[in-house]
Amino acid sequence: MANLIELFDNPSSVRDWQPINDRVMGGVSSSQMRFDPAGHAVLAGVVSLLNNGGFASVRAQLLRLGGPGTTAYCITAWGDGNTYKLNLRTASGFDELSYQASFTPATGQWSQTELPLAKFLPTFHGRVLPDVPPLQPTLVTQLGLMISDRQAGPFRLLLKSIEAVGADA
Repeated sequence: MANLIELFDNPSSVRDWQPINDRVMGGVSSSQMRFDPAGHAVLAGVVSLLNNGGFASVRAQLLRLGGPGTTAYCITAWGDGNTYKLNLRTASGFDELSYQASFTPATGQWSQTELPLAKFLPTFHGRVLPDVPPLQPTLVTQLGLMISDRQAGPFRLLLKSIEAVGADA
């Protein structure tokens, strides 16, 4: 069973997604989440390694981010050959621990990527943290999408939906 977190089928579906890029630490990368009239969201921008930069992202505080039976998160996307990260945060602050899972959607076509909870690693500022409890979906308060790992250049990820998967998800 799946619980729809976000369906990017109308202009209001991208309203709460805010860019958070390496500019917060002096970089010059950029990102934007916008609605495409074809019925999906577009996450696009440019990753630059100038000034020790190297990441671009968007983040939203949403409802329905996962229930007690959530076993995975599923993203329906159209890739561009880049690898992205789904970030889940269990605290509402700006600069908090994040659970990240990488995914590379199929290039040039719609595909679904299922990310089991075990793939989400606890990180802070891009570094994996040891001795942190595993992700608890019932505590997730923020959702984000990111491109990093020295993937410099333009990027464009199309998104149809993000879902929590599992019984009582």
